Amino acid sequence: MKKIFALSALITLFCVNTRAQNNVIKLQNTISIAPNDSKATIIAKATHVVPTKNQLDALKNEFIAFIHFGPNTFTQVEWGNGVEDPKVFDLKELHTDQWCQAMKTAGIKMVLLTVKHHDGFVLWQSRYTKHGIMSTGFENGKGDILKDLSASCKKYGLKLGIYLSPADLFQVESPTGLYGNLSKVSKRTIPRPVAGRPFGNKTKFEFEVDDYNEYFLNQLFEVLTEYGPVYEVWFDGANPKSKGGQKYNYAAWKKLIHSLAPKAVIFGREDIRWCGNESGGTRETEWNVIPYSENPDTASHFPDLTAKSLGSREDLYKGKYLHYQQAETNTSIREGWFYRDDEKQKVRSADDVFDIYERAVGGNSTFLLNIPPNRQGKFSDEDVKVLNETGKRISETYGQNLFAKATKQNQKNITITTSKPVTINRIVLQEDIANTGERVEKHVVEAWIDNKWQKITSATNIGYKRILRFPEVKASKFRLVILSSRATPLIATIGAYYYRTRPPQLALNRDINGLLTISAKAEDFGWKPHGENATANLNKGTEIYYTVNGTEPTVSSKKYTGPVQITNGEVKAVSIANKEKGPIAIETFGIVKKDWKLLDADSPTNAHKKNMAFDANPQSYWLSEAPDLQHKIAIDLGHVHNLTGFIYTPPKQFAEGMMQKSIIQISNDGKNWQTVENVEFGNLVNDPTPRTHYFKKAVSTRYVQVQAIAIEANKKQLAIAELDFLEK
Repeated sequence: MKKIFALSALITLFCVNTRAQNNVIKLQNTISIAPNDSKATIIAKATHVVPTKNQLDALKNEFIAFIHFGPNTFTQVEWGNGVEDPKVFDLKELHTDQWCQAMKTAGIKMVLLTVKHHDGFVLWQSRYTKHGIMSTGFENGKGDILKDLSASCKKYGLKLGIYLSPADLFQVESPTGLYGNLSKVSKRTIPRPVAGRPFGNKTKFEFEVDDYNEYFLNQLFEVLTEYGPVYEVWFDGANPKSKGGQKYNYAAWKKLIHSLAPKAVIFGREDIRWCGNESGGTRETEWNVIPYSENPDTASHFPDLTAKSLGSREDLYKGKYLHYQQAETNTSIREGWFYRDDEKQKVRSADDVFDIYERAVGGNSTFLLNIPPNRQGKFSDEDVKVLNETGKRISETYGQNLFAKATKQNQKNITITTSKPVTINRIVLQEDIANTGERVEKHVVEAWIDNKWQKITSATNIGYKRILRFPEVKASKFRLVILSSRATPLIATIGAYYYRTRPPQLALNRDINGLLTISAKAEDFGWKPHGENATANLNKGTEIYYTVNGTEPTVSSKKYTGPVQITNGEVKAVSIANKEKGPIAIETFGIVKKDWKLLDADSPTNAHKKNMAFDANPQSYWLSEAPDLQHKIAIDLGHVHNLTGFIYTPPKQFAEGMMQKSIIQISNDGKNWQTVENVEFGNLVNDPTPRTHYFKKAVSTRYVQVQAIAIEANKKQLAIAELDFLEK
């Protein structure tokens, strides 16, 4: 992003206030804390911790990709065991150009290939193992996926990164494996010469290492010297099986990487850290200046840093070193890191991917999205569709800065004035982190509306980049107010943008007391949930209208402003943004459940109790643990109702207990039961949506019992997410 302006007034003030301090504290990537440092001194030091050039370049990548590809793609498991026959990697064709074209269209700047996952199978023509692509039928054993991807990256202008797993189950499990073989540490020359396979790069290293570390260093040498520039080396801490007390000589790895790939950052070590989850979850405040208990420049062990408070003042006071270490927010476009299938393995929506992009890149981190190729060596069509739409939204939203020609005033606050009113719903802020570090702790953006300043959004820190999202505002004057900072701030960039809101599909949810909530429908993506409603995040300011009389909702209908009481019946709702209507949501609600009481039910599991069958929460469910019983549940509805039907909601999370056939019974006393009707539902496993059955004639009762007589697919347990009863 281009810098719009520098704050000359604030720069001068900053220089005057900190000139003496700068004589003592120099800008560094790591600064130690002395035992007698005051809190003020520690914070002053924190503002002088800055990224290296490689770290800054990595931040500027913003959106990068992972490629998980290997035997797991064909065995359809997440973690291999290291003893797979290499021939299970039955690849017939490879389309790395298609990968890179799709990633380029999405706005991705770099791709990391898992050249070796934990199973030890390698995707390049290594000199040091036969457990890899050279032992498969792909291109008669001559194929080299890393080579093909490197060529495609150059063609499409993408940077290349390498994931090389330190864990190696093949080297653990193989009789001649090197991992944990108790070999002696001795002087080894890297790379070890192999007859008939000379290296073009003649650099030599000597390290005191054991057999496995020598093997790993030889592999690093190959991938860092024979496939073009490498910009990131990715290490994770996963270790599915240990052996022989194997230790990693990270100091040797680091020296080799810095020599052979001088532009590369190292993930999982001192350069870049894991965000703490694999779901695409982001912190509200993500500081990149963080405390360490030991010097990260010489450390070998880097624990996961998952605290919500990471980088806060109170955390900094506890450190012995202050270090710049940015986070990567990593997740997968699919449910899982490896491709399994196109039928059951769900794919994230463009809403979800774009929302993570804005939260991650706009939250002072880098967005790392995994896109796993399928067994035809391509990205699947659905994945490509999502990537294309994400790229389209990024370019449409951030391609035009609406403050580009604005005037500015650098007073106590920063005021931006445009020549005519502009409509915006995104503000992008950046600090000059390379020269003044991270400083802003809290800020607010205001717009001049109705002859007064009105707050439109606020947030905490800024750092490399902060994207602020808010309902659209039209004005010609805006200002940024810094409410709190660690030193006089230097804002490098202020940009204004417009995201075209899209009226979302709505979800209608009613609680046990009958209060109806209408909101943007959350994505049905069950893998490692991040807890965010992406569609709601993106489309702030959308208006919702609803009806309860069966008519189609319009702008003349009731406007939804908050939860409303709904006793029973059909509700229709629609979202409207910029005069565009979203799809109409329709939900039929039964009688309110607040007075319901459980009369009887067969035994539940500990985690799925009986009342979960009617707690008005479809995410929970009752599960009977007695497989030989004829399952039943009896309920006291509180008082007499005139019932016209019932709704069975099966649990989406558990496909083993779908109620295929049932008997509905009623009672005058809750003890003696009379059958109303037999009910049958089909195809529940493939379509676990609520099913409605209307009685042939209404029945008046206070007590009702549902008895399951058949479970789909001949399973034995019964699962009920919700039971609802309809009334006239």
